[in-house]
Amino acid sequence: MLDTLRSKGAMITAPHHLAAQSGLAVMREGGNALEAMIAAAATVAVIYPHMNAIGGDGFWLIAEPGQAPVGIDACGPAAALADSAFYEAHGVTETIPARGGLAALTVAGTIAGWEAAHALAQEAGGRLPLERLLADAVHYAREGIVITDSMAALTESKRAELAHAPGFAETFLLGGQALQPGAVLRQPRLADTLAQLSRAGLRDFYDGDIARALAYDLEAAGSPVRLTDLEGFAAQRVAPISVALDAGTLYNMPPPTQGLASLLILAIYERLRAEQAECFDHVHRIVEATKRAFLIRDAHVTDPRFASAAPADFLTPERIAAEAEAIDVERAAPWPAPAPGGNDTIWMGAVDADGRVVSFIQSIYWEYGSGVVSPATGVLWQNRGISFSLDPSAGNPLQPGRKPFHTLNPALARFSDGRVMTYGTKGGEGQPQTQAAIFSRYAMHGQPLQHAVTAPRWLLGRTWGEQSTSLKIEDGFGDDLIARLRHAGHDVEVTERFAQMMGHAGAIVRRPDGTLEGASDPRSDGSVAAL
Repeated sequence: MLDTLRSKGAMITAPHHLAAQSGLAVMREGGNALEAMIAAAATVAVIYPHMNAIGGDGFWLIAEPGQAPVGIDACGPAAALADSAFYEAHGVTETIPARGGLAALTVAGTIAGWEAAHALAQEAGGRLPLERLLADAVHYAREGIVITDSMAALTESKRAELAHAPGFAETFLLGGQALQPGAVLRQPRLADTLAQLSRAGLRDFYDGDIARALAYDLEAAGSPVRLTDLEGFAAQRVAPISVALDAGTLYNMPPPTQGLASLLILAIYERLRAEQAECFDHVHRIVEATKRAFLIRDAHVTDPRFASAAPADFLTPERIAAEAEAIDVERAAPWPAPAPGGNDTIWMGAVDADGRVVSFIQSIYWEYGSGVVSPATGVLWQNRGISFSLDPSAGNPLQPGRKPFHTLNPALARFSDGRVMTYGTKGGEGQPQTQAAIFSRYAMHGQPLQHAVTAPRWLLGRTWGEQSTSLKIEDGFGDDLIARLRHAGHDVEVTERFAQMMGHAGAIVRRPDGTLEGASDPRSDGSVAAL
């Protein structure tokens, strides 16, 4: 068991140790948590390309001491040409293809998110130039990254479906085969792109030389994304959604993310709170709260311009109490319900010496996204838009300019006693569930932070492209708990310990005296780095 790490200066947690070091180096040089997170985000986009890339989307939650938290929505919309007629012209009438140019149908928002975060960093007194913030990422792209076991295994498992995506084999395969653990992957075109962004500014991704190169390559690959789509995009500062619990107030992102589900699970569970963690009552009641939250999410979370109800409508004490009362604390409710997929994501958290807290997440949706790599720029493009339906009567229909549903949701909490907590994970359906596991263990049941992250987890629903909607339980809970869950009616599937499908979680807590506590996930290649 890893111990919770502590310090009194600054801290960052990331799913890859080099990303954590990039962020810490920036704070060591006087940078704030926003600047550190930009550096870490750039590095992790280079060294974890199977999980995220600068051709994806991102979301930020930022809490400045004494101020209301702020969110950054860096989710790109569907291209102006992306409609059913476009897909019909390409022989597609039922489901948007998951890979290739037709899957690359939304604008990539993550760089615009960095741009918005950099503006906030400067408002907070940050002075480090972009050249410094992107320097590590440029270095790793040019000099090479060492392939991890998880990246090698995932690349091999997806090689057949990705090999024919334009640019993928030339970038991530060698002689048609996946690189082995310990091999070095160099991305010189991506290095040039990042260097250009550091010189010309991040806006160059949308209306400069890089934008023009991207638009040309995407069109050549069969994507509907054009230069005008890139030029018209900017990230948005938004107000987070929140819910008050006994311990304090939880914050998350509004639609089109599933942040509402994260808040609902914990709010409902608080009404049915077990006496201790990791027993039947703890797991069963959170799983049942998850079902109630997911039913609301699937019916109502979409591009907020098209939503039938506001998130606050579901976070009232009356509505939360009604959802809790609908749960049978002894029996499992019928499942499954329709569920979104996606799992190739990274979450990172940072706290600086001034108490500024950042919760950050970026993703390309499925592993390696669309698989399309721009030859001129080395940018790997997301396939987030495949979550749209070609059925115009669906809840999330494909429409030009519409934002896709997002599983991404960074979490943050302000406790009544003055503590602040940033926490999150990758993992698609598992994100709000793992957030509930970590927060409930730490904040409601008094477990040490690292134990809350390390301890066995569960996942209801699909992940990593699997069709199974069972309740997946990591080995380590014990036979008695598994037996009770099955007896209660849960379709239990036991997985190996530290299963990758359970996500790469992390958390940092800042106490009122400035003491920091950090945790990273043994399921990842990450670490906590601190001053």
